[in-house]
Amino acid sequence: MTIRPSRASAGGLASWCAMNEAIVPDDAWDAGDLGCGELVIVLWNRLRALPPGAHFLLTATDPGAMHDLPAWCRLTGHGLITAEPPRFLIRRKD
Repeated sequence: MTIRPSRASAGGLASWCAMNEAIVPDDAWDAGDLGCGELVIVLWNRLRALPPGAHFLLTATDPGAMHDLPAWCRLTGHGLITAEPPRFLIRRKD
């Protein structure tokens, strides 16, 4: 897979990949401090656009994200591969 800097914020995807060589995300999004309600709606749409099994790197600085994202992944069936706030690696459900 190829790193596409235009898909991620400056330093987001490229720096994460440099530290986590085992998995290269298929897409990435910097949600900034977007709150849970808006964040999960946009996240749901972005994941829907990816093929099953794709990896998605989310950067979310909202303080509630560390609690909300694992619960949202459990409820929706998506896999939370790593949670290292502010970065979360999600595997799209099959």
